[in-house]
Amino acid sequence: MLEIALVIALGVAAGAVAGLFGVGGGIIFVPTLTLVIGLDQLGAEATSLLAIIPVAILGSWRQTKAGTVRWRDALIIGAASVGAAVAGALIADAAPERALRIGFALLLIATAAQLAHATYRAGKATG
Repeated sequence: MLEIALVIALGVAAGAVAGLFGVGGGIIFVPTLTLVIGLDQLGAEATSLLAIIPVAILGSWRQTKAGTVRWRDALIIGAASVGAAVAGALIADAAPERALRIGFALLLIATAAQLAHATYRAGKATG
């Protein structure tokens, strides 16, 4: 019962973050599924990929209504990423758990650094 409550809370938090910031729920799903729910890295990644589908559909629908979706770019990115996602899943299946965790942590650190740098530069440009 506690695990179900935690999974529901995770869904609410990921949905809110995705809606507010437009980031993939994987940024919230994967760490929480591994650290709180106890899934291994590969299981968390696989679960996250499936769980993000309704979030992505609803978020895209809302943003389309607001007129902010660039459909051509979205379709090109989506089409280009299909093969890479399959390749990534095959690599993840073969990779050691530790390598997946380190890779995911490095991705989060790089994303945070990029966002911090862009925010700093934007602040300097306006201030």
